[in-house]
Amino acid sequence: MAADGFRGWRLDVHVDFGARPLRLALETESAAVAIVGPSGAGKTTLLRVLAGVERRAKGSLVFDDEPWLDSSKGLAVPPWERGVGWVPQEASLFPHLSVAENLAYGGATEEAVGAKADLLEVAHLLERRPRRLSGGERQRVAVGRALLASPSLLLLDEPFSALDRPLRDKLAGKVRQWTTDVRVPLVLVSHDESDSGILADEHWHLADGVLERTK
Repeated sequence: MAADGFRGWRLDVHVDFGARPLRLALETESAAVAIVGPSGAGKTTLLRVLAGVERRAKGSLVFDDEPWLDSSKGLAVPPWERGVGWVPQEASLFPHLSVAENLAYGGATEEAVGAKADLLEVAHLLERRPRRLSGGERQRVAVGRALLASPSLLLLDEPFSALDRPLRDKLAGKVRQWTTDVRVPLVLVSHDESDSGILADEHWHLADGVLERTK
C-alpha cells in the first residue's frame, strides 16, 4: 500500500558489466519494498542505481513522479540532490569521529541524535569510536545516521545482519514504524525473510537478471 501522497517509483535500466550485463525493471506504488535473491544477483547494484552512484546504469528511473534518470535526455540527478539515506552492507563510519559525531555528521541536533540513539539502543555508546564497536553496533549507528539525514528515500542493504534474532526483529520493527510515522519510503535488500517480512509490504525476487514480484 502506498503511503499518503507517495506515487511510487519506476525503474528500467541496463547496467553494463561486460560479459554479464544486468537489466533491472520494476514498477511499484508501495512505500516499503524488499528485494531478495542470491548473492551476486544485482541487489546492491539496484540500490546503487537508486542512490545515483552507479555510473554504468542507462535507462530511466522515476521516483515519486520526479525523473531521476533518463539516458535518452542526458538526465542523471546527482546523489546529493536525491536526498537518499543509504545504509550499505559495510557500515562506513568515520573512524576518527565518535558515535555521537557520526550520528550528527549531517547537522542533526543533539536532541535528535539522542532520540535516534535511544531508538536503536546505542545511547550508551555515544562517546566511543567505531573501532571499539561490534559489527552489529556499527550497523545500528549507520542506520541512525541515515535516519537523521531526513531522507526522501531510505535504502537498506542487509542492515541488521550482524545482530541476534530477537534484537534484529525488534529494531527492524522500530525502523519500519519510524518510516511509517514520517512517511519515508524504503527499499530493503536482504537474504533474510524475517527482515523483509517486518520492513516491507511488497516483495520482489531478483535472480538471473529477472525481477519478479512474489507478494
